[in-house]
Amino acid sequence: MILTLDVGNSNIKIGLYKDEKIIQYARFTTEVGKTSDEYGLLLMNVFSYAGLNKDDVKGVIMASVVPSINYTMEHMIHTFFGIHVITVGPGTKTGMNILYDNPKEVGADRIVTAIAAYEKTNGECIIVDFGTATTFGAVNKNGSFLGGAIMPGIKISVDALVENSAKLPKIELIQPEKAIGRNTITNMQSGIINGFVGAVNNIVSLMKKELGDPKVIATGGLARLIAPLSDCIDEIDGKLALQGLMTVYNRNIDMDEDSK
Repeated sequence: MILTLDVGNSNIKIGLYKDEKIIQYARFTTEVGKTSDEYGLLLMNVFSYAGLNKDDVKGVIMASVVPSINYTMEHMIHTFFGIHVITVGPGTKTGMNILYDNPKEVGADRIVTAIAAYEKTNGECIIVDFGTATTFGAVNKNGSFLGGAIMPGIKISVDALVENSAKLPKIELIQPEKAIGRNTITNMQSGIINGFVGAVNNIVSLMKKELGDPKVIATGGLARLIAPLSDCIDEIDGKLALQGLMTVYNRNIDMDEDSK
C-alpha cells in the first residue's frame, strides 16, 4: 500500500492506495499544536477501522501548504511506519513543467491537483479548488502549469463578514430558494453563494478565452456546494490531490530505480 497525505490549511486528507486504486480515505482537522503521536494515533484508528495492517504500507508521499506542520507529519510517519516521506517540493520529480515566474512559489497542492487533472483529461484543463482559499489552476494542452488565480475561500469570507459586522449572524452555507432574500440570513446566503458562483463563472470564462476549450474540474471541501450551481464546471473530484500524489510517487520511484 501507498499512503498519500494532502496537508491543507483546514484539513489533512489521507488516501491509502493499493494497486493504483484508493481503498481508504479519511480527513483530519489541521491543528498545528497536535503532536506527532496524536496524529499517529488518529491514523492508526483509520487502519483499525478499515481492517488494514500498517506494515503493508511500503511508501508515503505528502503535499503540504502548512510548513510548520511538516516536521510533525514526517516524524509521525517515521515513528509509526519507519518510512521516509517523499515531500513534494523543489527537487521532486513531478513531470509537469511549471510556467510560473517563480515556480517555487506554487503550492504543492496546486501542482498535484494539476497533474491529476491533466492525467484525467489528457488535454487543456482548469482546476477549481474550493478550500480555505479558492484557487484556479490552468494547464495547457502540452501538460504545462500556466498559473491561475486565487481568491478568498467561502468560509473565511463569511467569517470576515460576520466578525466585522455587528449585526450579521453566522449562517448555514446553503443555496437559498430565491435570489431576493426576505430576511438577513437569506440575504447573506444569496450574496455569498450566488456571489461565489458568479465569481467562479467569470474567472473560468476569462481563462477559457486564454486556453481554448478546457475541461473544468472542481475539487476541495466545498466543491459540492458551489459546483452544481455553476454552468462552467464539468466534473467534481474530491480526491484529485491524492490521485496526483500517487502519480508523483510513481514518477519518483521510477526515477530512483532508473538511477540504480
